[in-house]
Amino acid sequence: MLEALLHRLEALARSRPVLMVFEDAHWIDPTSRELLDLTIDRISRLPVLFVVTFRPEFQQAWSGQPHVTMLALNRLGRRDGATLVERLAGNVGLARDTIDEIVERADGVPLFVEELAKAVLEIGDGTATLAASPPPTLAIPATLHASLTARLDRLGLTAKEIGQVGAVIGREFAYDLIERVAQRPGAELRNGLNRLAEAGLLFCRGTAPQSSYLFKHALVQDAAYGTLLRARRQELHGRVAAALEQHFADVVERQPELLAHHLAAAGRLDSAAAHWLEAGRRAAERCANIEAIAHLTRGIEALHRVADTAERARQELALQLALGPALMTTRGFDAAEAQTAYQNARQLAEQLSDDYARFAAVWGLWLVTGSSSGRASRRELAGELFRVAERLGDRGLLLEAHHAGWATDMSYAQYVSGSEHVLKGLELYDREEHRSHALIYGGHDPAVCGKGHRAIMLWLLGYPDQAAKEAREGIELAETLTHVPSRGHALWLAAWVHQLRRDAPAVLHFAERLFAICSEHGVGQYQPIGHIMHGWAFAHLVDIDEGLSELRRAPNIAGTQKTYFNATLAGTELRAGNFDLAMDALNDATAMCNALGETFWRAGLLCVEGDLVRARSADDWRAAQERYCEAIAIAREQQDQLFGNRLDIADQEIVVDLFEWRLVRERLIDQDRTLHDFLPPSQARG
Repeated sequence: MLEALLHRLEALARSRPVLMVFEDAHWIDPTSRELLDLTIDRISRLPVLFVVTFRPEFQQAWSGQPHVTMLALNRLGRRDGATLVERLAGNVGLARDTIDEIVERADGVPLFVEELAKAVLEIGDGTATLAASPPPTLAIPATLHASLTARLDRLGLTAKEIGQVGAVIGREFAYDLIERVAQRPGAELRNGLNRLAEAGLLFCRGTAPQSSYLFKHALVQDAAYGTLLRARRQELHGRVAAALEQHFADVVERQPELLAHHLAAAGRLDSAAAHWLEAGRRAAERCANIEAIAHLTRGIEALHRVADTAERARQELALQLALGPALMTTRGFDAAEAQTAYQNARQLAEQLSDDYARFAAVWGLWLVTGSSSGRASRRELAGELFRVAERLGDRGLLLEAHHAGWATDMSYAQYVSGSEHVLKGLELYDREEHRSHALIYGGHDPAVCGKGHRAIMLWLLGYPDQAAKEAREGIELAETLTHVPSRGHALWLAAWVHQLRRDAPAVLHFAERLFAICSEHGVGQYQPIGHIMHGWAFAHLVDIDEGLSELRRAPNIAGTQKTYFNATLAGTELRAGNFDLAMDALNDATAMCNALGETFWRAGLLCVEGDLVRARSADDWRAAQERYCEAIAIAREQQDQLFGNRLDIADQEIVVDLFEWRLVRERLIDQDRTLHDFLPPSQARG
């Protein structure tokens, strides 16, 4: 949708210059903010004047761009404030003292100047020149809120109450809705709305009953809403909710969060939570995850004010389970907030003896803690998943248990069993039946994940052709799905496989596609990975310094990925001759390995360390050889063919140039051949 709007803007700009305005951006919703940011980036090459107004507290990152000019709109000076008052007064002359007091009270805020002037004119009936010393009845309100409230009072009780009803509905409302909520005769309702419009407090579009109304400013709505007593406010919100449910089903279908808002304000918190859950799920399906988090969080907060019953627990359980994937999608797989959501969900599921919900909660907890916990904890959680799935005899849950199994095994270098988990999971997978799993388990499709992980494990087991084929099939499957994060997942894993193959052009291609998805859809968890892949490929293809700069700036990632990508950074620093920085990156990766108890890529770290020792001191063969030999021993233990079983060293005293072996290995990867094609018979026994 956003891309279609941008194409429309480009088409308009090709025919004539375009003026586009975003007003009050400080109140913007997250998806409109995405459109705003994308538009500002796109118009750098278009004949478009894009005007955006916002308050100083609004956070934006455009000011440094060459096609953006920032203009601070200061408060009105005394002279301009007085001119505005005089123009508003028109033929009605106001005393200079009165004008000065209005300007003084308004403190340069144009809306306040306007409202105070109108308040004074209304008090004086706008018919005569006021005396130099205004009568005591001409009391100028001290605040903007007081001014707006006073103006509402002077319109009469009927108009004021109709304004209050409109304020309860929202900043903008339609005649057919306020007609049902206000419960007044048609003539009386239209007269009240007309009085509000004539006073400049409402803008009217169309003619009743097809008309719609907009409060002139959010502060006008706030003033009308603030004059309501709590009981009356609840009653009106309840009427709005009833009208929406009974007569505006299409609105509720599109905007369940609107009904949830009115239900909550009416005190029907359990019903409000149910509609916030629906709103959160719908937003997540559209990849509007920021909105989804907001809706789901409001639902949870509403339930905290509801009596603790089994039904309340079931509602919160559903909200927490929906919240976890949305948090991971926007804030990364190791988001602490996601871990809290899954922990809460697990407790609620155990309280309700709901094994299906318990499985979903444990699966999410397994995914999050995998980035920050040790081997035993992750294995324990994966084992619990298999026990629950087998007890229930559910094929879908067993698929997700294998999903956890293959990722866990890869983390701890058990590539054969990990690949078997993938094959068993794919046997259970049905694209239509398990379509919803992407929204529940980790925010991505299980088969897409399985093919990508198996591609990496096949490469490590010595099957580079099959690895590339499996990665390609993962992308093809993801492109048939409507779930955008699954496409990001497939591109990440494919980039990883081709990085292992040292295919820099392919890595650059996948990284750029990944960036496009992250930017267009706000799929934040793949942004750091994209920078690491892109930086590595750029360093190999274009400019090593720029590539390194991107690698160093890449946001932190966690778990198995951090180990591998720190090794990637170390190797690139080494290639650039930055030996100390390479060692720092190696130390970070080794510390992560030790903290998590994982063994994935430990052999790779030792190989990079051996290369670093050789690069620092060409004569220090023995120290480098020790690292290489330890790497080979670890790789053999892990059945890592490309590190271990292809090369056998019979005698540690024989001088074997393992640095040259590393170069041979890279040629092997590039050409999909075996080491037997390169090594003399005396060194090819393995």
